[in-house]
Amino acid sequence: MRSWQNSLPVLFRDLVDAGLGDVEVLLEHQLPHSKMRIDVVLCGIHPRTDETSYVFVELKQWSRAEALLESVVTVPGLGRKLHPAEQVRCYCQYFLDHTPALADRPRTVHGIAYLHNARRADVASDRIDDYGRLFTLDERAKLVDHLRSVLGVGCRRDVNRTAGDDFLTFEHRPTKAFLKHVAAELQDRKQFVLLDDQKVAYEIVLDAVVRSKAAMTRTAVIVMGGPGSGKSVIALSLVAELARRGVEVAHATGSKAFTKTMRKYGGKGSTRLQGTFKYFNSFMTADPSSLQVLVCDEAHRIRENSVSRFTPKQARDQARRQIDELLAVAAVPVFLLDENQVVRPGEMGTEADIAAAAEAAGCKVEVVRLHDQLRCGGSVSYDTWVARLLGLGGEVGPPIPWSKIAGPLDEGITVTSAPSPAQLEKWVLAQQAEDGTGRLAAGYCWKWSNPVQPEGEAPRLVEDVVIGDWRRPWNAKADAKPKVPDVPESDYWATDERGFGQVGCIYTAQGFEYDWSGVIFGPDLVRRDGRWVAIRELSKDPDLRRAGDLHFAALVKNTYKVLLTRGMRGTAVCSTDPETQAFLEEMAS
Repeated sequence: MRSWQNSLPVLFRDLVDAGLGDVEVLLEHQLPHSKMRIDVVLCGIHPRTDETSYVFVELKQWSRAEALLESVVTVPGLGRKLHPAEQVRCYCQYFLDHTPALADRPRTVHGIAYLHNARRADVASDRIDDYGRLFTLDERAKLVDHLRSVLGVGCRRDVNRTAGDDFLTFEHRPTKAFLKHVAAELQDRKQFVLLDDQKVAYEIVLDAVVRSKAAMTRTAVIVMGGPGSGKSVIALSLVAELARRGVEVAHATGSKAFTKTMRKYGGKGSTRLQGTFKYFNSFMTADPSSLQVLVCDEAHRIRENSVSRFTPKQARDQARRQIDELLAVAAVPVFLLDENQVVRPGEMGTEADIAAAAEAAGCKVEVVRLHDQLRCGGSVSYDTWVARLLGLGGEVGPPIPWSKIAGPLDEGITVTSAPSPAQLEKWVLAQQAEDGTGRLAAGYCWKWSNPVQPEGEAPRLVEDVVIGDWRRPWNAKADAKPKVPDVPESDYWATDERGFGQVGCIYTAQGFEYDWSGVIFGPDLVRRDGRWVAIRELSKDPDLRRAGDLHFAALVKNTYKVLLTRGMRGTAVCSTDPETQAFLEEMAS
């Protein structure tokens, strides 16, 4: 509200001064298949071409912005921010990449960033183009001239309203130019090598796409695989190949950390490429069949619906199940999942749920099961050992010591225990010093505080994970303030070299891998009289504690299953509970 009150009247005054009081104005316009919103879109007619003309406006109340990196500035009181000219430039490019009606008319869209409280001398800027012009308080005359050069003065209000109506009714799907760009970027990634079952899954999806076009059929492909079976490699390989073929495709997950990391590393070097990585809840208002293929990675994270606290009431009232939204948006929806990674109440990404919803939507269902193990040293026995340790999977058998199940093909992974968290950390550090990356993770059994900043000192994380005289902080909270120097954002805890020294939890570890893994069993899951007992009162996870008793126990076990399967080369375990510690020492021997 404060932003609207302080910024919109300034912009409207400038529009009136420019003779553009009759342009159509759209506020907080959501980008297609994205949660991002453009502050203002001005809709009118270009004074020279008589074609529709659209101006995206990013409004900022900043008074200063100092250069930090090429497209990053430092703003007093706010820290590091994307340069607003780059921000609006990305919005313009994203919109063109997903709007076929404008793909051949890129000059139809213009972008400006308006810092109406700042002076030019106080704002870093040296890049200008049609999609990212910057104007400040002392450049109002230039702003007015620019607006008059791209929006016709004196156009009738109904003509401008028609331009706005056209804008609101554009169909949105990846454009051919964008798909060509995605293919060029991803096809060069040499790590995309598919083996055995992975290649089978890949070919089944490509065949389903061909059939969907030839016979107007719809097929949902469900790819089942445990940790390290190559699901994400399949997903990215499909995106690359389908984009190369000019097929409208997008990649989506339900994990903020995973999606942001895919954008950072999968889309490295290409801001445009990052736009193909979306969230499951990005399709709440998407047009049916606006994509040919939607690749849903980590599909066990599919939730009951896409409603959040930011969802408008009207959209809440019309909300469907999230699985139905994902099925409706594409002719060939692809779901890659591991049922034993469902770790929160409300997640419903199981084979049975997806297959039932797909059949109800008129889709043929294809299921592919992956058996290869690329994580955990390629061990053929480690997943079985974990399943038996935790009592998962029904017919896998009782827990068994690692030494009795490991064979010659399991030499690529180390399994051990440590008598204490301090010794566990020492073990991970020692392995990491020789080669690779290491992380400590734990069950969510300790409070998770915001950073603190004692007077006269730098901000620091609070050492919340306290076990005896051993104390460590959790990884940084998402969006927590103040920002702590030399500590990665929570979404990058698993992949940033600065992540060691903080304890990760399920929400920052799931979906990622590292070489050496130390796992702390907290008091929420303990061994009693030869069986596991889950203790709700000792969990600090507010979502998990809302689950029913049986569901809570299953989700806690799944949580530790995920933590135990992050290590590519070795895993060590310990517990805060003496009886459980004795059991783990026996099983890891």
